[in-house]
Amino acid sequence: MGHISILTEADLRDLVTLDASAVDCVEQAFAALATKPVAMPPILRLDIPEFRGEVDVKTAYVPGFDSFAIKVSPGFFDNPQLGLPSLNGLMILLSARTGLVEALLLDNGYLTDIRTAAAGAVAARHLSRQDACTATIFGAGMQARLQLQALMLVRPIRSARIWARDHARASKLAGDFSLAHGIEVTAVADARQAASGADIIVTTTPAEKPILMAQWLEPGQHLTAMGSDAEHKNEIDPTIFARALYIADRITQTRILGELHHAIKAGTAPADRPYPELGAVIAGSATGRTAADDITFADLTGTGVQDTAIANLALTRAKDAGRGQTIENTLKTGDVA
Repeated sequence: MGHISILTEADLRDLVTLDASAVDCVEQAFAALATKPVAMPPILRLDIPEFRGEVDVKTAYVPGFDSFAIKVSPGFFDNPQLGLPSLNGLMILLSARTGLVEALLLDNGYLTDIRTAAAGAVAARHLSRQDACTATIFGAGMQARLQLQALMLVRPIRSARIWARDHARASKLAGDFSLAHGIEVTAVADARQAASGADIIVTTTPAEKPILMAQWLEPGQHLTAMGSDAEHKNEIDPTIFARALYIADRITQTRILGELHHAIKAGTAPADRPYPELGAVIAGSATGRTAADDITFADLTGTGVQDTAIANLALTRAKDAGRGQTIENTLKTGDVA
């Protein structure tokens, strides 16, 4: 008999939060990309333009993890007109030894939110100045909130600015975050002004044209771009490659759908240059920031190793806490016809 654990979003919100252990978990996954024979196929993407829908499927096998995750992430952007959320999804955990399904994580995208924010913290930990205390976030959605919260886990953030096209949303996020976390957070209407003087800048938007210009960046700043997770998305001016030290989460991926993709298309970055990856910087086999006045730029498009890592963390915590439901799935032995 096969036993399958089923965990709901409510279970997972209780079990996994954006904390130091989540950041460490994702950091270890990135390091594995540079040090272990990880199997991570290209992202499978299904577009359903009739309903402004897209579905991404990501997975990775990471040696050392007992299980691997397959994540299905739908985004249907007309759903709010139907009273439904734009994003949902789930993760399936399978045994790395037998391939049997071990768990269904019905997270509705929650674990993706956590692992994405944790990745931002990992990038800041390894690429920003250790004394970085001022952050600027582009965007005012859930990921904007989580990215700022994640930065506070790895750097002594004392103040922050929020810029968004919808200034009212930026103002609300600034007020809510300041009240919840006890730091000064202000909404800034001008994007260039928001970036000026920041130690760390994180972009979290679905922009299709650059919202951050290369000439705005100042010596010593670190930039993490989170939003370019599809070919048509582009947050950063492609000429940034002449000014910043570029770090990819996975170079084969960012050449296709990251900010690097747009720079190659614009002719501001060579397609065959072996840019370093974040995992290699973590492992010490590639160089990140070497001086206080370096400008560093992390292009994070989201990887299957992050999903496998956070899903394994969730299942381990669920077993320890006795959370979730367990169903039995009858298995027949022998070959399947």
